[in-house]
Amino acid sequence: LTEMEKRAGRVPEGMSYQLPTEAQWEYACRAGTTTAYSWGDSLSSFYANSDKNIDRATPVSNYPDNSWGFHDMHGNVWEWCADWYGDYPSVSVTNPIGSISGSYRVSRGGAWNIDRSDLRSAKRGLYPPSTRGDYLGLRVSFQSSK
Repeated sequence: LTEMEKRAGRVPEGMSYQLPTEAQWEYACRAGTTTAYSWGDSLSSFYANSDKNIDRATPVSNYPDNSWGFHDMHGNVWEWCADWYGDYPSVSVTNPIGSISGSYRVSRGGAWNIDRSDLRSAKRGLYPPSTRGDYLGLRVSFQSSK
């Protein structure tokens, strides 16, 4: 994607499309909140596609966006992150980078086919990179490639 967009002149020097790290994904999902979900602590099918209430993934933006304008951060599809799955550090860290290797990649956000209570902003999923399914997707970020 980055190379295609560079050829078209739409990517500034030093920038690229990338999967967000797990920390970046959660930061965007929370949008400044400290609650279990970006909309608060209550659960409702009004906010997210989960519990097989529609029985499939839906097009993005069928649900309200968070306060930073991101749609469908909770539910619909698990979103791949750049990090390999590993234990969290035992000390407090800011914007950590996950494990540099492993067998599973981190996914975030939950999906249409799981229980709504698993859509919390902090919930982590993990899948081998070869996994495919209509419950998995991605959200690219645009950031410095340095």
